[in-house]
Parts: sequence; structure tokens; C-alpha cells
Amino acid sequence: MKTLLGIIGSPRKLGNSELFVRELHAQLSGLWELKLMRLPELDIRPCRGCYRCISGEKTCPQKDDFCIAMETLIQSDAYVVAAPTYFLGVHASLKRFLDRGLSFYDHVDELWGKPAVGVAIAGNQGREGYTKLAVESFIKLIMADLRGSAVIYGALPGEIFIGNEGRETAKRLSETLMYGKENDFDLPSCPLCGGDSFRFLPNGQVRCMLCSNTGFYEWKENRLQCYITLGEHPWFLSYESSKRHNDLLRGKKEDFIARREELKVITQRYTQDVTWIRSERNQSNK
Repeated sequence: MKTLLGIIGSPRKLGNSELFVRELHAQLSGLWELKLMRLPELDIRPCRGCYRCISGEKTCPQKDDFCIAMETLIQSDAYVVAAPTYFLGVHASLKRFLDRGLSFYDHVDELWGKPAVGVAIAGNQGREGYTKLAVESFIKLIMADLRGSAVIYGALPGEIFIGNEGRETAKRLSETLMYGKENDFDLPSCPLCGGDSFRFLPNGQVRCMLCSNTGFYEWKENRLQCYITLGEHPWFLSYESSKRHNDLLRGKKEDFIARREELKVITQRYTQDVTWIRSERNQSNK
């Protein structure tokens, strides 16, 4: 029996995110065990930017639940990520987990290429903001195979299943998870990663906001077409590129040691006293 991990970026129990994951699991063919991980319930603390996870013993010094979440990812066979929209963006629990993502690179072999789908949930039509993009980024950055994503609408618990759209979306994504992504040739998409969120730049340039590679766009055959080319430092487009990015990150430590005095001259210009706003428990942290 395979394990489907539902990664829920919502603090609500039996909210729309959790309900969607349960419905998608019910639509899967074959034998699948469902495990649920509600990120807001886990004690995952902000990254300190110390780089210890990619040097020395390659472990994070923080004693929290991050290792539990990482081990759960490793032990699962497939993922479905569901998150609500808060102020036109994804719930912060997904980003807090990703901020600790340097630790992913020591587990490329165990994480790479697991099938995954995602759903962004918004309370009002057209008010999902960048939540879908953030869910897709989450899936890509945990090194999974993003096979499909969707936006569905519903504010009240269970509202996403009033009408047929919610269950039909769960059915479609369950099939996508099992059998692979179907291309939608009517929508512009990145030829490298499949993303459909773009930033339009001067001089006819366009940047894919999922993989951050740049190219150009044109109106051709009655549709917008985007031509994205591979940049210098791809992160997650292939197993090999993830390995190379890991090497690049580790090289930053040696680069810092070699240029420490040069960089110190710059940073020392900004050491004048200022007023910091801190909580009482952190007054000693200066």
C-alpha cells in the first residue's frame, strides 16, 4: 500500500483544505493510506540564516518539529498540498516551512520526483491572489513532480462542495496524480516547468514566476505564447540541477571565508546606533 501525504496549510480542523484532501484521497484508485500533516500545528520556527544545515554536521540547531515534517515527506509516496488564501496570499505556514528548505538538499535522492498536486482555496471568486503560485512553488521546492493544480472557491467549511466543481476538481487532480499531467494548450505556460504565472518585463521579455527563468512572448495563432529559456542557476528542473544548486550553496561558505575582510569593510559602515523595537523577552538580543 502506498502513502498519500496531505499537507494542509490551514489552522482550521475540517476546513475546506482538509476536506478537499480527504475527498481527493477518496477518489484515488487502488490502495492508498492517507496521512495528514497540518503545518500550522507543528512547531516550525523561522530560519536563522546560520547555514549550519549545509555545513559541518549539516543539521539545524533548532529543536522543533521540522525534522518530523522532513521525515514524513521522505516516507511518503505522493503529496497533495491544500492551502487557504489569507490577504491574497498563501497561509504563512507553507512559507515558514520552505524557509528551512536548505535542509532539503541533503535528501535529494529521497525526495526527488514524487508525484504531487496542489489546490489553492479562496473565499471569493477571483480573490486567490498568488496562492496558487505559492502552492505550486511549495511542491516544486520540496523536489516533487508537480502534476497539476487548481483554484477553488469557498469560505465556509464545506462550501467548496456546494455544487459539483469541488468534487470534480478533486476527481481530476486524483487522476492527474495517478497518471500524469494533461497539457492545456489553450493557456500560456512555461515550456520548462509548466507554470502559468508570468511577470511581463520591458522590451517584450517575460519571466516565469514559478521557475524564475526569462524569455520573450508574442501573440501567435490567436493566443499568447511564452518562450522561456534556461537560466544560469536552475533549482529544481532536473535532478542534476538540484545537485548542482546544492554544490553552489555549499560553495558560499568558502566564498564568505575568502572575502570576509572585504565584506567586513562594507558592513561596518552600517553599525551606528539605532532604535530597535523588541519584545521584553528579547531585550538582551542586541
